Amino acid sequence: MLSVGIVGLPNVGKSTLFNALTKKQVAAENFPFCTIDPSVGVVSVPDRRLDSLSEMSESEKTVHAAIEFVDIAGLVKGASKGEGLGNQFLANIREVDAIAHVVRVFDDTDIIHVDGDVHPMRDIEVINLELILADMETVSKRLNSVERELRSGDKEAKILKEALEKVMRTLQEGHMAHKTNLSDDEEKLLKQLNLLTMKPMFYILNKKGDGLNVFETADERWAELKSFLEDKVYLELDASFEAELVDMTEEDAIEMRREFGLVESGLDSMIRKAYELLDLISFFTTGKQESRAWTIKRGTNAKDAGAAIHTDFRDKFIRAETIAWDALLELGSKAAAREKGLIRAEGKDYIVQDGDVIEFLHS
Repeated sequence: MLSVGIVGLPNVGKSTLFNALTKKQVAAENFPFCTIDPSVGVVSVPDRRLDSLSEMSESEKTVHAAIEFVDIAGLVKGASKGEGLGNQFLANIREVDAIAHVVRVFDDTDIIHVDGDVHPMRDIEVINLELILADMETVSKRLNSVERELRSGDKEAKILKEALEKVMRTLQEGHMAHKTNLSDDEEKLLKQLNLLTMKPMFYILNKKGDGLNVFETADERWAELKSFLEDKVYLELDASFEAELVDMTEEDAIEMRREFGLVESGLDSMIRKAYELLDLISFFTTGKQESRAWTIKRGTNAKDAGAAIHTDFRDKFIRAETIAWDALLELGSKAAAREKGLIRAEGKDYIVQDGDVIEFLHS
């Protein structure tokens, strides 16, 4: 399951956002293997395609793909040196697949900022610097130990040492480690370090409907932030507004969004953005008992995709019977699709497409 850590300075709306997300938490029976604690929320990835397939099949159960959000507490300036709950923060964030960085972009004298005033770029730089400093310490320690491995004649040690030196130069220049130009072998060896600044990150600009947002002003804060975000993944949402909506009925929430000109829930946008950040897609299985979305990496072949359901579908693969979700819906049933010869028999090397409905056959 994809895991996303939510980070941010105090009073930027991180906890408000996390609390809204946890109210959308999936039923425990769908993911019995998950141990949920107060800082973890498992949330469904919204997908109308799956809902439509479930309705067509009259499925007894519908199981969406899921994403785990982790509320990462304790990040303040100096976290890399153990300030606040720094060590706990760093331990938690190393376990996630991606980082959602919450940035406050509204002025409100009733909500005090930890640094006295709101300056989004300063906040971003504080957090990113702490991640960089923590990674510098990790890389430095590994560089010291890799020297011993080099003396013992370890072939991989030479590749790792060169990779570590490249990353250290990047970090010392104040850049995230993912900016380093690495070979496939170097990337593979570096994964064991679980570097914070190698993780994909997207930014959540927490605005306020009844506040003064920096993008509504003409001051330098917005110009600076806009320039920084040009090559970044980000979205805007109002965490307080989203928290209000999750306590409403679905009909009332839809009406409220309509009044504010919003097409969909900001939380759904955030969930989808996190899901897309790692280049993940969904394929579907559908039937009377259950319709379910399965998560795989884009570019995965049919044989490996089957392993998302059961290893037998990979190890004893025969074929994948496949049809696009919209084509199946148009025909109304698998039986109709078979009758018209529109369900394709694909081999192990077929690259699964987003939205494929698949039935795996194995020996």
